[in-house]
Amino acid sequence: MPALEPLSGEEECLWRSLQRVLVALPRMLDEDLLRRTGLSLTEYTVLMHLSEAPDHQLRMTDLAAATALSASRITRVVTVLQSRDLVDKRRHCTDARGSVAVITEAGRQRLRDAYPAHLAGARRHVMDRFDPATVGRIASQLQSVADRLHPTSN
Repeated sequence: MPALEPLSGEEECLWRSLQRVLVALPRMLDEDLLRRTGLSLTEYTVLMHLSEAPDHQLRMTDLAAATALSASRITRVVTVLQSRDLVDKRRHCTDARGSVAVITEAGRQRLRDAYPAHLAGARRHVMDRFDPATVGRIASQLQSVADRLHPTSN
């Protein structure tokens, strides 16, 4: 194996800062959203993916993949959302072994109501920290990293 080139000082700073953001940001957004809306970040994300899906529904396996949750975790989250009448869970119409989650009208309304709090958190914790002139370039570079890590997430 060839020797790896060490990270430069700037690269090391970027790498360590990115690691800190990956740990701290989801916690902070979750706390903000839960306090302001009663929805966790995970619940908000599930509702968002369902609201954007064709017919506002996804197979449970696809929903788990979209939200980066395990099958058991997505089942628990959907069960909680179902108990609040924000999501329905049904048998798949052509595959009786599979289930689909469907966002309800109440779920769509709850998502619309929570959006301002989510947006405020994104702005306060991230976007307001960037120079507007660099946002496009940073977005492109991070999209390139994301595409290599998970090519089907476009």
